[in-house]
Amino acid sequence: MMRAGLTALIGKQPGMEVCCETGSSAEAMEEIPKHHPDLIIADLTLKGGSGLEFIKDARALYEKIPILVVSMHDEKIYAERCLRAGAAGYIMKEESGEHLISAIQRVLDGGVYLSGTMATRILKSVTGSNVHNVESPMQKLTDREFEIFQLIGQGKTADEIAQQLHISPRTVDVHRAQIKEKLHLTSGTALVHYAVQWLGQES
Repeated sequence: MMRAGLTALIGKQPGMEVCCETGSSAEAMEEIPKHHPDLIIADLTLKGGSGLEFIKDARALYEKIPILVVSMHDEKIYAERCLRAGAAGYIMKEESGEHLISAIQRVLDGGVYLSGTMATRILKSVTGSNVHNVESPMQKLTDREFEIFQLIGQGKTADEIAQQLHISPRTVDVHRAQIKEKLHLTSGTALVHYAVQWLGQES
């Protein structure tokens, strides 16, 4: 439904059309070279894979195609990660269609799109003027650790996480230990409770 709405909105704009849409990162990676899009619009919630990993993979293979992330997830937590992964913009789904079209045009013109609030936040971070602000504990985690943390919050076991991310259970355990250390949690149970609670608040 979301893709259909975006397709209809974009199709109404002069000189814009949606050349392809997919529901998973794997399908997208197959379709991109067939259609040669000028822009990729991606969500962070994808079937069969991580949105952040998709951004990194697409950027590596098709570095000249800019990526705009349109997501329901809080920009304070995800926007900077997406930019680091290679995206050229981040806009939340709750924004108006007018803002979305502005974001698309900005990115197509070679610019970077962020909300005014997020742009200010990142600028302060770069200049060091927000040293007294309290950052989210999630900022301490790497992208992979953050992904595993989310899956833990969804109730996934180490084996299930390993299978989904195509890594070994041992690697998952190493990441879990690093997450506990960074979040100052003393046990696996505390980690699960924290992840479940955080995921509930974020959604």
